[in-house]
Amino acid sequence: MKLKPAAQLYTLRDYMQTPKDIAASLHKVKAMGYDAVQLSGLGAIDSRELAAILEGEDLFACVTHTGYARLNDELPAVIAEHHQWECPNVAIGSMPGEYQGDASGYKRFAAWASDIAAKLAEAKLTFSYHNHSFEFVRFGRQTGLEIFYEQSSPLVLAEIDTYWVQHGGGEPTAWIKRLAGRQVVIHFKDMAMCEGKQVMAPVGEGNLNWPGIIEACNAGGVAWAAVEQDNCYGENPFDCLATSLRNMKEMGM
Repeated sequence: MKLKPAAQLYTLRDYMQTPKDIAASLHKVKAMGYDAVQLSGLGAIDSRELAAILEGEDLFACVTHTGYARLNDELPAVIAEHHQWECPNVAIGSMPGEYQGDASGYKRFAAWASDIAAKLAEAKLTFSYHNHSFEFVRFGRQTGLEIFYEQSSPLVLAEIDTYWVQHGGGEPTAWIKRLAGRQVVIHFKDMAMCEGKQVMAPVGEGNLNWPGIIEACNAGGVAWAAVEQDNCYGENPFDCLATSLRNMKEMGM
């Protein structure tokens, strides 16, 4: 399976808060050359209307970011929406703060995630966890992220974020290799230095080891590279997504 690009729509969240703006933004995403998107950061829109827009633009929703509360309290509705969008993968964007304080919290969250993953698997959907850098805090000899994946079911997949792994002192290619076979989607986000600070950058405009990352993804069976830039530092986020896609194509994707 060869890794394919997707646009993480959280990058465009300020331009996707009404149904009209969602339709216009998805048209721009398709026009710049993306064929797949991650649904995240969208304003209120009827799920049927969103499905129609995606179909009209011939865009595949490869994964979502779905909040903890909805996964807890509205799972049947979440499943129905994903089936309506023909989106096979569900991810959660972060671990709630109540779990982050100690190793036992990571174990409890792993148990919760394992339960959700099992229920989603019954509905023919996958479940992934998206990391930031706080999971690289150590509790004894292990980081929180190590505890989480050691304690969770194999049904709990990883949505590794390359920037946040590096930000936490990890090494993206090592984590991609470590979780080989347990990933469907990865977040591509570059890290650059600006005035002595780590900043997010379009893919290929920073310092991450993209040849190694792409090779590890292809070897580990990752299907989708979702381009995300949480902060574009005053640059137009559509331009940032376009720059990432251009650079990724130059890298052979």
